[in-house]
Amino acid sequence: MALQFTLNGEMRQVSSVAPTMTVLDYLREYAELTGTKEGCAEGDCGACTIVLAENVDGKPSYQAVNACLLVVPQLDGKHVITVEGLSDTDELLDPVQDAMVKTDGTQCGFCTPGFIMALYALRQSDEEASDGVIHDALAGNLCRCTGYRPIVEAAREACASAPDNTVLEALSASSEYFEGDQSFYAPTSIAEMADVFAANPEANLLGGGTDLGILVSKEREALATVIHTAHVAELLEIEETDKDITFGAAVTYTEALPFIERLYPSFATMITRIGSRQIRNVGTIGGNVGNASPIGDTPPCLIALDATLALYSKAGERELPIEEFFLDYRKTDLKQGEFIKAIRIPKLSENQEFRTYKISKRYDQDISAVIGAYRIELDGEKVAGARIAYGGMAATPKRGVACEAALIGNSWDLATAMTMLSVVQEDYQPISDHRATKEYRLQVAGNLFQRLYQDLAGVEEALEVVAV
Repeated sequence: MALQFTLNGEMRQVSSVAPTMTVLDYLREYAELTGTKEGCAEGDCGACTIVLAENVDGKPSYQAVNACLLVVPQLDGKHVITVEGLSDTDELLDPVQDAMVKTDGTQCGFCTPGFIMALYALRQSDEEASDGVIHDALAGNLCRCTGYRPIVEAAREACASAPDNTVLEALSASSEYFEGDQSFYAPTSIAEMADVFAANPEANLLGGGTDLGILVSKEREALATVIHTAHVAELLEIEETDKDITFGAAVTYTEALPFIERLYPSFATMITRIGSRQIRNVGTIGGNVGNASPIGDTPPCLIALDATLALYSKAGERELPIEEFFLDYRKTDLKQGEFIKAIRIPKLSENQEFRTYKISKRYDQDISAVIGAYRIELDGEKVAGARIAYGGMAATPKRGVACEAALIGNSWDLATAMTMLSVVQEDYQPISDHRATKEYRLQVAGNLFQRLYQDLAGVEEALEVVAV
């Protein structure tokens, strides 16, 4: 079946491109829209930013994405907007384009289309364009010659007036797409997905493509069979009770973030550092867990929060504590034909605090050298409970049982925190690689307990001031 989407307002029927062709290649080579640029081809620079639009709950939603990481079937049923589609004439510019011209926000111009599309998505949203929001919207776009001041000024000017959004036409999407010896499936129910995966056990599962997409964009692999999870209704659900919150495996970071920000603020702060808006708009928590990277950012947090995975296949559903999911380097407890359905996270009790700290060479959009996650339960000045987990310290994200035992029952003070440097070495024997040496990792992992102590002490002091 043909893929169907609009491209700058014109309907497209596509049936003759490889299902693993990147959207960037399609735009430049087939659609001849060369305003979208290729920079890094891995979702870091933002030069390839485009906007995908669709109706969500009866309202238009515009999201900036990286064209280099998406494959063409991911456009099915969407409205696609590139920089060429913002204005019908050279004389009448879009407000974002006009503001970039007026503020001198461009020099060489290579990065400019990506900046414009990121700001176009921001302007179409209902967010208040504060400096913090503008900086977050631009975090996925790199400029090497203009500098960010005039670009931020352009954002302020362009977003000062709200756009006149209209409801977008609803488009249908295909459940499967074939070209040559490649297959792309987009099931809409969990039962359908289980059937397809059982029939194609070697298929690659595709969530947002922020990890798998690199195999296509950088390695140029022609994946034989892909199963896309983004349309499976059960994987898109978010359910909250008094005791926990459950995210379907295909829920994106953007969709999950408001809930996580309310329940686990430190976790939310870390998620904003995993990647830019372009990444968070398509990347999924389930995908971050499923790829089983030892330096994945969410698994240590989920282990420390005592999360449980719901795993599904044609044989039925089972639950597994997430700490038991990771068996070895890139090896998990998933059986053939089984996939992650959902992640259930318990809510914090009254005496529990959660913190996570990411250590990387760059603040935004960088791979972790170490990530520490801590759920601490205090009873007065004593540690009544502790769940500790680290990433980047072993072949898998790993719980620190010796660290927990050394904390529970002891006083929660700086002296206790300082002793944890030696205890960390009982739980972890990290390796050295190009991101950090093993000595550095151990030192940082131990030092983070002092940061944790000071962080929690600051919270308590602030509460005491309020109470007085």
